[in-house]
Amino acid sequence: MFALFSKKSIRRNFLIQLIFSLASLIIIFSSMLYLYIERSIYEEKKEELIIYAKNISTNKSIPQNIIGVNIEVIYLKKTHSLDLYETTIDKKTYLTLIYPFHLTDMSYLKISRDITLTKKLLDKILHYIFIINIAGFVLVILYAITLSKMLVLPVHNISRKLSNMNEHLIEPLQVNKLPQEFKPLGITINHLILRIQNFVKYQKELFIGTAHELKTPLAVIKLKNQVTLMKKRTPEEYIEALKVTNKTVDEMNIIVSNILNIGRQEGAQLDKPVEVDVIDLLKQKANDFKLLAESEGKELEMSFEPNAFMAVLQVTLLNQIIQNFLQNALKFTPKDKKVILKSSQDDVGLLIQVIDEGCGIDEAVDLFAPFKRQGNKSGVGLGLFLAKSAADALGANISIKNRDDGISGAVASLQLNSKLSCIIPKRR
Repeated sequence: MFALFSKKSIRRNFLIQLIFSLASLIIIFSSMLYLYIERSIYEEKKEELIIYAKNISTNKSIPQNIIGVNIEVIYLKKTHSLDLYETTIDKKTYLTLIYPFHLTDMSYLKISRDITLTKKLLDKILHYIFIINIAGFVLVILYAITLSKMLVLPVHNISRKLSNMNEHLIEPLQVNKLPQEFKPLGITINHLILRIQNFVKYQKELFIGTAHELKTPLAVIKLKNQVTLMKKRTPEEYIEALKVTNKTVDEMNIIVSNILNIGRQEGAQLDKPVEVDVIDLLKQKANDFKLLAESEGKELEMSFEPNAFMAVLQVTLLNQIIQNFLQNALKFTPKDKKVILKSSQDDVGLLIQVIDEGCGIDEAVDLFAPFKRQGNKSGVGLGLFLAKSAADALGANISIKNRDDGISGAVASLQLNSKLSCIIPKRR
């Protein structure tokens, strides 16, 4: 109830506008109806008096004893046109008509009719209309309250269902059962629920994977130390054991650093989006990796369309995705082979692709899950997990699939949605 009277309440504003609009319509139409009835009655009375006047003027005789009608001849000093007016005498109301009788002697007929009963009838009609207006206004208020409650009921149902959920029991809304107007909201909430489900899933996998990845090197360190301590050894053997321990510690540091990157990325998701030319950003990244590709005996080919594409987004997140794509492509592409970085504009927005000539991927494996690795290349397996999280934060779609042009390799794609990433018209 308090929310209903809040200044920010949509229902309150709806009620006020609906009550004001319908009440105004009731008053306007009631007033028009009363004025129409009053005018019709007066027109009828006027026509009766004019008929009386015309008959008298034609017959040149004044009838007597007409109940409720008083007829007399008056003389005016100047010509007077047809006139009709209302007077009240001794609490009685008369409708008087001045009508020409003999213009030669400036005589006029003055016909007065008692319309007291008619006036009372009009007063009763006005009184009944006033009562009907009050009853109608009350019905309008009740209708407005009922209608507003019915309109916000789906929102209350959605809110109640969401409030009963937790991260372990999240279920999508049944959009088909929602009113047509609320289906877009239900679809958006389901999209958010899906992202939350993926986030919870990946977080669980991240914690389990982190524990597993750290447990293995710790077990290696402990075993190596136990073997070393079993008997007295030479200084060289101790040095070798320490080198193995340091190597294992370095591997653990890499895992910890990647986990810290996840925290930094979550902070980057809160950065204020800025306007940036995505094509210029891709060119800068391509130039940075071109030298790296050449140093490894590989080629980085570039193809950018359109010439410019302005968007409002977090640059750090976009950089992280493109950098991960290029690093993976160069890592798995053999020497003397080629990696392609390209962009193209479509109906959705801007499609960015990194195409390699590596061994391809197993499409049955969720490569975006944490600690998922493929092939025999080094790595912790968090790069694509970070790229997927960054793409979700940008409202973009990310995917990896095998090439379908007969060449071995994979295609990593980033689809920037023009609606979700606030695309600005490109420069001319």
